[in-house]
Amino acid sequence: MNESTANASRILAIETSCDETAAAVVDNGTTILSNIVASQTELHAEFGGIFPELASRQHIEMIYPVVERAMREAFIGLDDLDCIAVTRGPGLVGSLLVGVNMAKGLALARNRPLLGINHIEGHINSLWLSEDPAEIEFPLVTLVVSGGHTELYLMLDHGRYQHLGGTMDDAAGEAFDKVGRLLGLPYPGGPAIDAASENGNPHAFRFPRAAMQQEHGYNFSFSGLKTAVLRQTKQFQTGHMPVHDIAASFQAAVVDALVTKTARAAADYGAKAVHLAGGVSANRALRKAMKDALDVPVRVPPPELCTDNAAMIAAAAHWHFISGRRDSLNMDVIPSLQLV
Repeated sequence: MNESTANASRILAIETSCDETAAAVVDNGTTILSNIVASQTELHAEFGGIFPELASRQHIEMIYPVVERAMREAFIGLDDLDCIAVTRGPGLVGSLLVGVNMAKGLALARNRPLLGINHIEGHINSLWLSEDPAEIEFPLVTLVVSGGHTELYLMLDHGRYQHLGGTMDDAAGEAFDKVGRLLGLPYPGGPAIDAASENGNPHAFRFPRAAMQQEHGYNFSFSGLKTAVLRQTKQFQTGHMPVHDIAASFQAAVVDALVTKTARAAADYGAKAVHLAGGVSANRALRKAMKDALDVPVRVPPPELCTDNAAMIAAAAHWHFISGRRDSLNMDVIPSLQLV
């Protein structure tokens, strides 16, 4: 790139960390030219969760048409790209391999730089796709709540993160799925419980708020809450369970824990804003409670950017690309990749 385009990028990104096959083209980390997601939700619904081998097989079938469609809808060719980015981890090893191998092939065929991106960093950067970058000031606190992750970060600048805390057992998304199954709700549990809670009383049952105390720092725990819901459901006969009230009370406990720890972190570190990201950030009760509890701006991506997608991977890759980072074609997947 010449000096006039030193801070510019046009990136094709691929995301296959779990059960979505996704590809996107993004300009300069902010402008989405295309964002294609092929979901496997219906495929895994009968199992009540992700079946890893089935997920990787489906990725193999879908990766080529998804990438082709992303390029077609962006109205560009591979030679118009500055970089190929792909999720390297964390995620399911078989799923990650499909995306990484596809990205390697494209990078080699067109002699384009390759970047392996952390899935969590992608979620964090999803806010730059829907907000005016000029209005975002650092430091900020980011809560990432997706299927297998509940993590709290202090973000000092692009690429500069401090891990404040995370889940000590089940992630919030996993707890939603497990409680959803207990209540006989469809998979995935998060949206189903959110919908059921609309007609429920969040005060009907007082479920525990584990790890809320100051001595637990900024960590979260939801296993005790899940067990409490299980015990409560066993007290009702088949067909007489107050599903809506249990769902609303469970959701209130999760939201309370997430909001309390995030608000505490924002105050302790003088955050100028709080960002929510990940699939659970689409939860309406969480969004409202977080905004009600904080005096600083609370930003949340639109629903289509909360769940796994490739545009967020491109957004994160942009900052690495303009900093001069390049990864080797020998790069391997890291299923348990840490952000910091």
